[in-house]
Amino acid sequence: MIRQAVASDEPEISRCAALAYARYVPVIGRRPAPMDADFAAQIAAGQVHVFTAENGAFLGFIVFYAHGDHVLLENVAVLPEAAGRGVGKALVAFCEREARVRGKRAVHLYTNEKMTENLSIYPKLGYVEVARRSEDGFHRVYFEKPLD
Repeated sequence: MIRQAVASDEPEISRCAALAYARYVPVIGRRPAPMDADFAAQIAAGQVHVFTAENGAFLGFIVFYAHGDHVLLENVAVLPEAAGRGVGKALVAFCEREARVRGKRAVHLYTNEKMTENLSIYPKLGYVEVARRSEDGFHRVYFEKPLD
């Protein structure tokens, strides 16, 4: 089940981000930006949704918001023990549905160029690479998916 995050979800969201992104610290040479996000503020702004199992167990989350004519998917993370079960894919599909409901023409996202799994996953979900830039000391790859 996917639902809007509430303030009491913040510890699980922070824990999930820490666990999901920890393996990238040695690869990137520093903490990935999502590990240091202000989740409390994002939750308060209505930008965070969580994925829970039928028994209510937290499995992952997504952060997205409207930005001009598109939705920016800022962060998606899944607990390592839930990886490979379709949680991330379901969260991304949810974001795309919400973007359509909001009348947006596309979903934009970016990932670190050293998160090589993402560079192959997003194209399989219909995303097209549109740019590469260095920002805040991170080398990022930008993707876009036009919505019908």
